[in-house]
Amino acid sequence: EVSQMADDSVKREASAPQQDDHGEKSLSSNGAAVQTNQSLSKRQRKKLLKQQKWEEERELRKQRRKERKQQRRLQRQDHQEEEEEGGNSQNARKRLRREATPSSLRLVVDCSFDNLMLIKDVCKLHKQIQRCYAENRRALHPVQFYLTSMGGQLKQSMDEKDKGWVNWKDITIKMEHYSEVMAKEDLVYLTSDSPNVLEELDQKKAYVIGGLVDHNHHKGITFERAKELGISHAQLPLSSFVKMNSRKVLAVNHVFEIILAYLEKGSWQEAFFTILPQRKGAVAVDQDETAVQEKEDKDSDSDSDIPEHCQKRD
Repeated sequence: EVSQMADDSVKREASAPQQDDHGEKSLSSNGAAVQTNQSLSKRQRKKLLKQQKWEEERELRKQRRKERKQQRRLQRQDHQEEEEEGGNSQNARKRLRREATPSSLRLVVDCSFDNLMLIKDVCKLHKQIQRCYAENRRALHPVQFYLTSMGGQLKQSMDEKDKGWVNWKDITIKMEHYSEVMAKEDLVYLTSDSPNVLEELDQKKAYVIGGLVDHNHHKGITFERAKELGISHAQLPLSSFVKMNSRKVLAVNHVFEIILAYLEKGSWQEAFFTILPQRKGAVAVDQDETAVQEKEDKDSDSDSDIPEHCQKRD
């Protein structure tokens, strides 16, 4: 018992200084905090006040998030009710697709220029092909879409960035050259270097678009390839309907979409002005020269917005 009392006494004595020390430490800490606060710079005090305000408004922010969430829920409910009344939007798209009248016209993207492009340009071509596919899927008169000479860097890019391309519908993808897939007498190569102007589309023909993003390094190559193969060639009647303040070399998807628009509207001029990007500065040829000049002046600094393969380099 004496030993136990001695132990208790030692514990009480040991705990007393700790409390005093703790008190002194707290006092010391508070004093240091006051001193530190006084020594803070104006910028530091401002930052501290901002942090305090952030903590004070925590509940308010929480309440606002809750209100926004509730608002989004109500909007979704309203949207669902509208769909039930007017028909589901997805079903509407399907109905439009069923109402579409497919064209027998064939559009071919010639991918045989793979070895002439850098990988960054191949990636641009990949995106253009994606656009062609998407536009054809929702077109009023979808064409028979072909990709030929598929392989190399383009296939690698599509495998890496768009794995679903192997499941694309309403498209024919061939590793062979287009001249091996279709009869030569059916082929017409679309190239801006051709002296022939395409007045109207022949539903029995297969029109070839060169899948090349080359920064004008290989000017005229598609025209030369067409002549070498002994197939027909032509350019879109762009100059007959449109004046532009840039070269008339168009991206693959623009040529593709112009043809889709022509099949729907029956007018080259409407097709051109529906599809051509505004940065091209396109104006109708029957407008006066003042309008043309004003448009050119307005867009004279727009070269940076033009796709690299459409820009002229020295």
